Amino acid sequence: MVKDVILTGLRANAEFHLGNYLGGILPMVQLQKRHAGEYQLNMFIPDLHSFTTPIDHGALYEQTHQNLKVFVAAELDIDQPDTFIYRQSYIPAHSELTWILDCFTGFGEMSRMTEFKDKAKQIGEDRISVGLFNYPVLMAADILIYGAKYVPVGEDQRQHVEFARDIAMRINNKFGDIFVLPADNNEQLKFAGREKPVRIRSLRNPERKMSKSVEDPAGTIMLSDKPQDGAKKIMAATTDNLEKKVLNPNFESRPGIANLLQILKLLKPDDEHRVSDLTYEEFKVIVAETVSEFLKDLQIKLAAIDDKQLMQKLEADEEAMRKVADATLLRVQKAVGLRPA
Repeated sequence: MVKDVILTGLRANAEFHLGNYLGGILPMVQLQKRHAGEYQLNMFIPDLHSFTTPIDHGALYEQTHQNLKVFVAAELDIDQPDTFIYRQSYIPAHSELTWILDCFTGFGEMSRMTEFKDKAKQIGEDRISVGLFNYPVLMAADILIYGAKYVPVGEDQRQHVEFARDIAMRINNKFGDIFVLPADNNEQLKFAGREKPVRIRSLRNPERKMSKSVEDPAGTIMLSDKPQDGAKKIMAATTDNLEKKVLNPNFESRPGIANLLQILKLLKPDDEHRVSDLTYEEFKVIVAETVSEFLKDLQIKLAAIDDKQLMQKLEADEEAMRKVADATLLRVQKAVGLRPA
């Protein structure tokens, strides 16, 4: 029986922070546990996407491997027969399929992408790369080349998954049933088991998300932070003066407290129900202790990973995924006239 494919990945060029872990890594680990044996899980490192913004190219290769180890430390079971890990750049078919999809994608279509428009404002039009503009097409190739049905992403990437579905339908309508269609947005969210993706906010400015790309060291807890430093950032987190106790905050009126409660709920679900009557200070202490314990435990697990064994798994999976990707690319090449039908 052919299993539906779940595909996910996180950028390789920077260290992970707590928002990446709670919003991307933890949901994938939970998804794997919940659907063990039912689906094929493609967990990839999209290293080519790293070039869309300025990076330290000398550190990219090592950072890629460090980030992969975080997934293993988070208890992603890479020994499951239907779980595959691979680096995007080690499978050349991604890039060729991107070019073919480019030629069926409108300029205006890419110009309207919300993520591109937001970053263009931040970086400046003269400094925007074609790679950043074209990012959704490469992402579509990442999805379609393996026939992925489910693509758990943050809310800033949902439009890109919808584009992947749109371009797949466009190609299929013109050339026949070439691609498996990704599920639509509502089905994606339903499958992930929550109404909308987790969005961890900055500890200093809870109006925006926690981010490694923003100069906000006090608002971002890196997974490499010392446990005591992570705790200090929680204790210094921005809250409000609207209430004296935690109660039942929401992100509209009390985003700082709501953000801390969300962090606690995800790291220690059982503790969420015993904090509503606490003062802000008492509540922060509990969240700080929880974050400190989490960082300590994760870093111990990271140090214990066998690098050689992980590399063997990575290379074996890349060989398997290369065959799948090449088969899809050949099907597309035949359809568009690049190879004999």
